[in-house]
Amino acid sequence: MSIADTTTEIRPFQVDFPDEALAELRNRITTTRWPSKELVEDRSQGVQLATLQELARYWTDEYDFGRIAARLNALPQFTTEIDGVDIHFIHVQSQHEDALPLIMTHGWPGSVIELLDTVGPLTDPTAHGGTAEDAFHLVLPSVPGYGFSGEPAELGWWAGRVAQAWPELMNRLGYTRYVAQGGDVGAAITDAMGRIAPEGLLGIHTNLLVTALGGGPMPGETEEEQAALAATSSFRATGFGYFLEQSTRPQTIGYALLDSPVALAAWMLDHDTDSYYKISRAFVDGQPTGGLTRDHILDNITLYWLTGTGASAARSYWESGVAQAKATAAGQAPPPASVPVIAFTTFPDEIFAAPRSWVEQGYPNLTYYNKAAKGGHFAAWEEPQIFSEEVRAAFSTLR
Repeated sequence: MSIADTTTEIRPFQVDFPDEALAELRNRITTTRWPSKELVEDRSQGVQLATLQELARYWTDEYDFGRIAARLNALPQFTTEIDGVDIHFIHVQSQHEDALPLIMTHGWPGSVIELLDTVGPLTDPTAHGGTAEDAFHLVLPSVPGYGFSGEPAELGWWAGRVAQAWPELMNRLGYTRYVAQGGDVGAAITDAMGRIAPEGLLGIHTNLLVTALGGGPMPGETEEEQAALAATSSFRATGFGYFLEQSTRPQTIGYALLDSPVALAAWMLDHDTDSYYKISRAFVDGQPTGGLTRDHILDNITLYWLTGTGASAARSYWESGVAQAKATAAGQAPPPASVPVIAFTTFPDEIFAAPRSWVEQGYPNLTYYNKAAKGGHFAAWEEPQIFSEEVRAAFSTLR
C-alpha cells in the first residue's frame, strides 16, 4: 500500500481528560457486578477475583487519575496524518548531536506507557550508566487504533501496513538514517519493516520472535529448543484465549471493553502467565517486579479506557490474521529481512525463550543475539535499564 497524498503537517499535542470522564470511570468501577470466586487456586480459570478486586479498590481509592496526563505532557508529543489516520507520537531528541534515531513500537495490551521509563536511558545515556555514543533520538508512536492515534475507518491496517507508515513518519521528522525496535505487536511491525527494508532503515531489534508464532516447525533437538517448544505448546493450549478472540471476534469482546473498566482490566491482565502473576503480586501483596507497579499498570489500563480504544486495538489482531491468511492461501512467503543489522534479545520470562537456532531460522543474517539476565514479555516496562542496554548493544556497530 503506497503512502501518498497525505497531510504532512506535524502538530503539537497535549493530553487533557475532562473531569466528567474521570468521574464516570470511578463510578463504573464502584458499580461493577462481580462474578463468584474461581474454583481453582491458580489462574487456570482466568484472572483471579482477589487480584481484580484489589486492583479495583486501589484504582478508586488510591490511584491518581491525573498521573497519565502529567507523565505524557512532560514529554514532547505530536500528531500527524498518515494515509488518512492521525498518528500520535512522542519525540524526544537527545542532547547528543550524533545520536542515532530510533523508532520504537509498543504492543498489546501495552501502549506508549510501557516504554516511558526507557526514554531517559536511551536519550540521555550519560545519566544512566552509558556514554554519549549510546544516545538515541527517540520516536514512540501509538499504533493506529491504540491510545491517542486515530482509529482506522477502513480495512487493511495490519502490521505490514503500519510498517509502511513508520518510514513516512521518520522521513517527516527529517531522519534519513534510523533503526527500529519492537516487542509483541511492535515486534510484528518491526519485523515487517526489516522485510520491506525502506531507504534509511539501518537495522531492527525485536524481543518477541514473531517468526516462531505462526506454528511452523522449529528445531527441537537440544534441551533449550525442547523447553521453547514446550512453552509455545503450553501457550497455545492454555494461554491463547485473548489471541484467538481478538484475531477472530474483536467486535464481540469490544462491547465489554468499552462498557466496563473492570472487564477491560481483566482482559488486559489475562496475557501471559509470568506477567499475570507479577502484576497480581503487585496488587495483592504490594510486591511489584521492576517497573510492573500498580500505578504503572493502571496508567496503561486507564489510558485504554479514557481513549475508548479497547475494541479498535483488538481489531489489529484480526487485521493481521486476515492478511496472513490471505498470504498463506496465495502461497506468498514474506521476503527475507535484508537490513544491515538484525538483532534479537531473548528475555528469560518471555512466553517462550527463543533459542539462537530459532532466531537464525527466521533471520539467517542475524547480527546480534543475547540472553538477558531477567525480564519477561513486557521487558521495557519491567526492566527498562536492562532493556535499554540491549537496544544500545544491538545497534552498537552502527555508531
